[in-house]
Amino acid sequence: MNTSPSARSYAVLSIGAAITTIALKFGAYKLTGSVGLLSDAFESIVNLVAAIAAFWALSYAAKPPDAEHTFGHSKAEYFSSALEGFLILIAAGSIAVAAGQRLLAPQPIEQAGLGLILALVATAINGGVAWILLRASRRLRSITLRADAHHLLTDVWTSAGVVLGIGLVSTTGWYILDPIVALLVAANIVWTGVKLLRETGSGLLDAAIPDEEKKLIEPILNTYQAQGIQFHAMRTRVAGTHRFVSFHVLVPGAWTVQRGHDLCEEIEHAIALALPGADVTTHLEPAEDPVSWDDLKLS
Repeated sequence: MNTSPSARSYAVLSIGAAITTIALKFGAYKLTGSVGLLSDAFESIVNLVAAIAAFWALSYAAKPPDAEHTFGHSKAEYFSSALEGFLILIAAGSIAVAAGQRLLAPQPIEQAGLGLILALVATAINGGVAWILLRASRRLRSITLRADAHHLLTDVWTSAGVVLGIGLVSTTGWYILDPIVALLVAANIVWTGVKLLRETGSGLLDAAIPDEEKKLIEPILNTYQAQGIQFHAMRTRVAGTHRFVSFHVLVPGAWTVQRGHDLCEEIEHAIALALPGADVTTHLEPAEDPVSWDDLKLS
């Protein structure tokens, strides 16, 4: 299965990275007193909670189908991505409140050099883990790992903005730049959270598979259409790492059941090879029967 123990191991990596970066960023905040670094540290706490949720979701999604969940448990991944989306928005609100207070009463930044070093180390860790998770998410087709990777990348850009702000404050003495950078960070985090929630909602509403994956199916069906076989009522949906594809196969009514069955098995196998992990279901119909064409509206 795509949600294999190897996928959960990436969530463990993310948990370890979050704990490390929390320590580094709070250390940097204590040294400098920068509200920008405090906002960055808050986001790392969100990263930790999200990584723990991702581990749970991947573990649950890996469970095989049972009597109550005959299509499997892969949609559990959407609970993790939804939770992460909401946590991102909560973190953004906390950052905005802290930045607003500091905006009214700007304060100088202390020991900026050492604080920046700690922040940059944390940024490098997040960047490396995000790159690893992105590669794994493409290989395993996991929305949970992809969401976690994009969240970490947001953290990278957040940290970069904070470091830039602290550098500007140190060189110009304009203390107000620190809370302004923090507010910009909050806005960026909100944008990430909203995008993640929209993607989660799409998955829960059984969105069709992406166009690039549909294009893998088309050449296979075209090959059989050239032989006089017809298809319609194509429906697809995504559920976590799983893809579900169903359609009707129209053949001459004089065919034997065995011949039609063998053809459907052949087509299903070809699509499963082109789209690994896909659950393909076909419905055989006689092309001459008008009733067979009543489902055309489903195409």
